[in-house]
Amino acid sequence: MPTPQQTTPPQKQSLVNTSSISCSFLSFPSILLSASSNLAAAIVTQPVDIHYNFCKLKPLSPEETLEEQLLLESIAWPETPSLPSPLFMNSSSDPAHSTFTILPRKREGQWQIGDKLEALIKIYDLMGRPKKYGGDVLLARLHNPTLGAGVAGQVVTLVHPSEAVTELRRVNIEEPDRIYFKSQFRSSLLTRTTTCNVCLRPTQPVCNYTDLRTGEPWFCYKPANMSCDTRISNYNGGYKASLTTMEKLFQSGVNMKVPIPASGPASVTVLPKQKGQSEVSSSSVESEPSGYYYQGVWRALGGTTVHQFNTSSAITQCLKGKVVHMYGDSTMRQWFEYLDASLPDLKEFNLHSHKSIGPLMALDYANNILVRYRTHGPPLRTVSVPSMELHYIANELDNVVGGSNTVVVFGIWAHFDNFPIEFYIRRLMSIRSAVVRLLSRAPGTVVVIRTGNPKPYTILGAFVNSDWYTFQRLKALKAIFKGLNVHLVDAWEMVLAHHLPHSMHPQPPIIKNMINVLLSYICSPKGG
Repeated sequence: MPTPQQTTPPQKQSLVNTSSISCSFLSFPSILLSASSNLAAAIVTQPVDIHYNFCKLKPLSPEETLEEQLLLESIAWPETPSLPSPLFMNSSSDPAHSTFTILPRKREGQWQIGDKLEALIKIYDLMGRPKKYGGDVLLARLHNPTLGAGVAGQVVTLVHPSEAVTELRRVNIEEPDRIYFKSQFRSSLLTRTTTCNVCLRPTQPVCNYTDLRTGEPWFCYKPANMSCDTRISNYNGGYKASLTTMEKLFQSGVNMKVPIPASGPASVTVLPKQKGQSEVSSSSVESEPSGYYYQGVWRALGGTTVHQFNTSSAITQCLKGKVVHMYGDSTMRQWFEYLDASLPDLKEFNLHSHKSIGPLMALDYANNILVRYRTHGPPLRTVSVPSMELHYIANELDNVVGGSNTVVVFGIWAHFDNFPIEFYIRRLMSIRSAVVRLLSRAPGTVVVIRTGNPKPYTILGAFVNSDWYTFQRLKALKAIFKGLNVHLVDAWEMVLAHHLPHSMHPQPPIIKNMINVLLSYICSPKGG
């Protein structure tokens, strides 16, 4: 959630004045204040849809173009002024000078579960002056280590000053190819390696590996004296360093993921909800949190009951007779690995594939349980992947028969943060179309989506997987799949609300809670 701009209409909940914001922690979740047979191989002559000067994205229909435009408007972040470097730094937001305080309860009496707690946050710059514009990236959570309780809310942390967002946005426009990929080509005794990306600068001829079924684009520079169809692999090529001269905007312990001190009340005592207690309505409330932790257990809000599958027999009973298809990045592979480790009768097949990318498969023959995992199509910052194993999720879904004994789970986010967000939006649109087709032919299929989550990073990591990038894509994902018969595991909030440190791959207690949410969508527990 961004801090406000002076020009923004005052009716928005977080818009108070130029130096402060208020937020309803219990009602504003995850607060961010403020190569297969389907691939074509040919030399590209004229891209169809060019964004950011040299990124060639999937073309859209007029309806999709309008949807994308409206979506971009809905997640637009406040602009920050471009200032000369010395003044720029002194005017940037400083957590040491900034403060927060919990505002008094709007009604008399003690705080109770379900109340809307609001806090006032005042942002100042490095010179101790009130900020006159918004756009800072803040996280907040409520937490009680004694009770093992937590929800997205206070403590307040400055993730990035608004000026850093300007720089993060600039590099995504000017340097969308800062992470690059490689492919190896082989013909007889000749082997060559070239650079690949969806954003390739037009310096030489390229091979077009756009997927014929989904239209998802991917390109490699054409190897000299070799055909495009001799490509055999794809892997992470590296990272272009020295992208910014604004290093001071990305200092761990100074202005990147640093707590903001309290200037007033910083804690509350919350009592159980009384019988007959009515919900507090407020025009400032924009959305509800997806859940909270109590005694280390995630309790979902919004009508979903999260059951506890504490034994292998309980998990087995839930999954008995089912086929579980998992697609996505390594955070989705974590779920496969969790089930594989938790179920002694689930035996993994050796498919002679790399453990980090798959495909992976495990079978419990006696209980008729089959679990599969496959990584998503490029971009992939991974070890070498055979080009024939680059499968797009949408194509995989089109090959799933579906039905009441079929579960489809996917999570796709971590490899897209450094690209123009339109690239991610269009990938999700392709997947959504495949989900609609799947549910149309097999409405009993259970479809579950894992979101992205906050993570730690240095200055280098900020330009790859900043929480600001991830949160923008989280909002896009929720909007794109809204209204479909799909379920969401809100990994963002489940990591943010937990007392454990943020991690790209959350620690086992968090994964266990995520799996409980997943299994609760699939079935109710039968023992354990």
